[in-house]
Amino acid sequence: MTTSSYPDTRLLIANEWQEASGGKTIPVVNPATGQQIGTVAHASVADLDRALAAAQQGFETWRAVPAFERAAIMRRAAQLLRERAGDIARLLTQEQGKPLVEAKGETLAGADIIDWFAAEGMRVYGRIVPSRNPAAQQLVLKEPVGPVAAFTPWNFPINQIVRKLGAALGTGCSFLCKAPEETPASPAALLQCFVDAGIPPGVVGLVFGDPAEISSYLIPHPVIRKVTFTGSTPVGKQLAALAGAHMKRVTMELGGHAPVIVAEDADVALAVKAAGGAKFRNAGQVCISPTRFLVHNAVKEEFTRAFVAHAERIKLGNGLEEGTTLGPLANARRLTAMAKVVEDAQAKGAKLAFGGARVGDAGNFFAPTILADVPLEASVFNDEPFGPVAAIRGFDSLDDAINEANRLPYGLAGYAFTRSIRNAHQLMNRVEVGMLWINQPATPSAELPFGGIKDSGYGTEGGPEAMEAYLNTKAVSMVGV
Repeated sequence: MTTSSYPDTRLLIANEWQEASGGKTIPVVNPATGQQIGTVAHASVADLDRALAAAQQGFETWRAVPAFERAAIMRRAAQLLRERAGDIARLLTQEQGKPLVEAKGETLAGADIIDWFAAEGMRVYGRIVPSRNPAAQQLVLKEPVGPVAAFTPWNFPINQIVRKLGAALGTGCSFLCKAPEETPASPAALLQCFVDAGIPPGVVGLVFGDPAEISSYLIPHPVIRKVTFTGSTPVGKQLAALAGAHMKRVTMELGGHAPVIVAEDADVALAVKAAGGAKFRNAGQVCISPTRFLVHNAVKEEFTRAFVAHAERIKLGNGLEEGTTLGPLANARRLTAMAKVVEDAQAKGAKLAFGGARVGDAGNFFAPTILADVPLEASVFNDEPFGPVAAIRGFDSLDDAINEANRLPYGLAGYAFTRSIRNAHQLMNRVEVGMLWINQPATPSAELPFGGIKDSGYGTEGGPEAMEAYLNTKAVSMVGV
């Protein structure tokens, strides 16, 4: 699973890689070339039943393993992930498109996340509560919720799994993942690390197939006790409703439309470097990608010129080629979507400052794009673009910028640049997001909460708070006889 050539990917059930029972497969395409590079197994309902049975058995085994031993296995898997990072990164780049340096960085960061959750799992404590009855002892116990069904996206095939996987395994849950069909090989290589580290059969599982069919089967199934999803807000709402109908615990990390507020006193060069780098990372296909650039009119022209200069230095190309800093979009649908975003903005009065079109006729390459003087009614200021398009709009007062930042129903991430402590306090207290970075690029880490509010979801996939979603709380009162 970890050679540099691209493999066909199978299902992982009870620690064994298996073809789908009906032999059905789905093609996997390299977004840089448009050519098929492999296939992935398409699970049937019979395959899902076998995976669920394995997950239930794996849970019964894993929950009984002491936290110290669970952590040791997780750390071994993390070390294997580091050792294989070079090969795994090449798989990731071939199937997803991001530059190789980004793919390797994602893989290594995944190992760090696993390590953190391994350690945090040893700090899942209950408590003793003083009793009103001197003859009684009162306890609060924390127990794993049960087998977890995880649904993960193609933009970060490893990162978006390990945040869920780490919390699940660290608390004693088993983990059945429906990973993305577009990017199957890197998740398979990730879970192979756990198999090779000695995790018991059924504790981790991996399936692929029809997303709607799999989610509609796994979520209501009595074996599954916890659901975690990363993806679009519309799909997230559907899955949350389905989970709610069956009283399943849910964590939802959904779409965003991150504002970037550049105050009058901001360090413009820092803002361009930090927000510009974040904007074009992974071709803008990032849930926390900065999208709405709200720039004080006093510095708007300076910021726009510097941002264009930043975009001019970007090297667009195949992620496997040395020096590439911006890879292709993940699929042809994203090309169409980006063209519509740019066309709509220009039709409504925005100025095209840079880029704005597909590059070449092979692969899914779209130029880094900057739109200036964008009106509020443009789609790019209302709907998440999820691509390498930045939209700039001026403001006169910080209140106006904060009101615009909060106007949309999204509330995942935000960015701000200011030299003023007073401004910074206003921003941190008033901008309605789950994560806010001030005077820096996004620096999500395992020890910090990662999640949104409003239509961007609920729950977190970082920090000790992430563990709670995978735990049941049990009150025990005991009197000796």
